Amino acid sequence: MPPRQPPGQRPGNRVVIVAKIKPGAEESVAGVFADSDATSLPKDIGVRERSLFALNDLYVHIVDFEHDARDAMKIAQQQSGFTDISRRLDPFITPYSPDWSSPADAMASRFYHWHVRD
Repeated sequence: MPPRQPPGQRPGNRVVIVAKIKPGAEESVAGVFADSDATSLPKDIGVRERSLFALNDLYVHIVDFEHDARDAMKIAQQQSGFTDISRRLDPFITPYSPDWSSPADAMASRFYHWHVRD
């Protein structure tokens, strides 16, 4: 029997985006998201939580959504606020994969999950 999902979490509600970050740009990138998170955009697309991580030039962006993450990302890409975020991140964030053509190409695939059972 597979482990139960934590309360409020359903499969597919989290997306992990992997890219490259310009070293030292963490504060600037956080500022872009802080500005956006102060608008209605996160609520409009169902964002519950966002975390940003960096290790050297590796950038990891974890977003938890109210509903299916891939559906939310499709909606987000049609929002002007999302386009603004992408434009503002351009000086700091570059694709991890040279074959990148859309945000979906930056989404990591989960291949293992575990959590404590009650």
